[in-house]
Amino acid sequence: MSQSCLDCTQRLDRVFCDLAPQALAAFDGIKSAQMVSKGTVLFREGQAARGIFLLCEGRVRLTVCSESGRRMTLRVSNPGELLGLSACLAGSGYELTAEAMDNLRVAAVSRKDLLRFLREHREACLHVVNLLSEDLHIAYDRVRSVGLGRVRRVRTSAVH
Repeated sequence: MSQSCLDCTQRLDRVFCDLAPQALAAFDGIKSAQMVSKGTVLFREGQAARGIFLLCEGRVRLTVCSESGRRMTLRVSNPGELLGLSACLAGSGYELTAEAMDNLRVAAVSRKDLLRFLREHREACLHVVNLLSEDLHIAYDRVRSVGLGRVRRVRTSAVH
């Protein structure tokens, strides 16, 4: 697979990767393409967020730890997902641990470069807002299903 986002054949199927050519070229200029071995921890829960990872190839297990030290898998991330986004934007610690389930190909971007990129590219900023909003709604649904034993029904808008 290509090191450049501009040449990637998978990008049209992925939410963040489907940026305008100018924004994608700018993102390509700030990312660092990396190969990561299976079992490697990209970041740990509580660690200061220094950047994000765009998962290009492979799967990542996202886990949280209880006060007693028990680990719980929240979900598995797939190619096209941005990892560490909310912590990076908030300038806080990562909320969870991200561990490679396969050999990965990721695009890493530092917090400083990401913030500058988002200031300069409004379309990308709106993509990020949508991604964070989707994460929030998924979290609400999980809390609802655990706490209330039900899942929210998706409303469909009526056609007039």
